[in-house]
Amino acid sequence: MKHILMLTDFSDNSWNAIRYALSMFKNIECTFYLLTINLLPSYTGAKTSVRANQEKLRKSILEQSEADLQYLLKRIEKSLPNSKHKFVTNVVYGSFVGTVKKMVSNYKIELIVMGTKGASGLKKIIVGSNTAAVLSKVDCPLLAVPENATYKKPREITFVTDFKVAFNHKMLDTLKEVTTLNNTSLSILNVLEKGKNLDDEQTSNKRFLNDSLNDLEHSFYTLSKAEVDEAVQCFVESRAIDMIVMVTKDRSFLQKILIKPTVKNISYHIETPFLVLHE
Repeated sequence: MKHILMLTDFSDNSWNAIRYALSMFKNIECTFYLLTINLLPSYTGAKTSVRANQEKLRKSILEQSEADLQYLLKRIEKSLPNSKHKFVTNVVYGSFVGTVKKMVSNYKIELIVMGTKGASGLKKIIVGSNTAAVLSKVDCPLLAVPENATYKKPREITFVTDFKVAFNHKMLDTLKEVTTLNNTSLSILNVLEKGKNLDDEQTSNKRFLNDSLNDLEHSFYTLSKAEVDEAVQCFVESRAIDMIVMVTKDRSFLQKILIKPTVKNISYHIETPFLVLHE
């Protein structure tokens, strides 16, 4: 049984991410934890009447969120019924990252699913502050699904890496699982500055990765470009890549590709999901 955390704010964007994840794991027995987090300002030292009103507001918001989650469950059961899938609803009043960390620990979460607005909606800022915080502070794989992504059986997944990461089995198990889920081919992309070559550490890590993936169909590709996001753009578009995988330690890659890309027309962010792994 796989344990997956799906965050929702009841927007069309978060619904699309939920629908994508349910379709992606349609043949796998899963428990999905539907989580909505309510944030309210605290009034330290406020008068009793203010605290009472705040508590009443808090209770009202939590009740509405619970009702919204139950409606979401009915929508899932109607749109994507699946006897292999179980659901647990969670309505929380607290900090965003702290709540996600607690959920991951308490329920042994193996994957977090969140929706992203896409480049057109956020003017080159692909993920919002909450998603960026989860990426950097929560030790759990995260699937970021753009608002215009539609699930279809993946033909090819691309793992973008600079080979500076010491690949571990937990990380690679997630990569293998996603790749084998639909018998998908895996392309491993490295972007090098012109005139540069892999150093000894990178070469060793590449060799280890190749050996670890020997039971999967995979290929290595190297592009020489000044800008990482431009190279990924070209690769993804030329091969019609269905998903991009990265590792959090590749900070420069994450920053250039997922957080604040410099390429003007970053179309792959509109439709291509990102799976971010942790070292």
